[in-house]
Amino acid sequence: MQKWIMSGLFFVACALAIALMFTLPGKEEVAHEEKPSMPEVTMDAAAADAMVKASCISCHGDQLQGGAGPALDQVGGHMDVEAIYKIVSNGKGIMPAFKGQLTDEEIANIALYLADHK
Repeated sequence: MQKWIMSGLFFVACALAIALMFTLPGKEEVAHEEKPSMPEVTMDAAAADAMVKASCISCHGDQLQGGAGPALDQVGGHMDVEAIYKIVSNGKGIMPAFKGQLTDEEIANIALYLADHK
């Protein structure tokens, strides 16, 4: 009886492994999803400041000193612009993703603006 149970479990595990091999995304797809490519933009500090004040100060503070979210007043000192772009685009932890709310160019402008805060 135990042999039948073990054989059945082995068969189910093999079938599940085969199904996952064909349905999970490949390395290239995952890399493309995880690292959105930042568009080339020239920083418009006034526009970025307005967007940050409209979208970020409720969690990060009016001077970006932190609050419900971490302090961003010196974020450029320990994160590069690509990392900031990725977090603003996709969100992280309790921070929501802004990918659908802002354009890629607006997110890139905010990332450049925040990367200047060192």
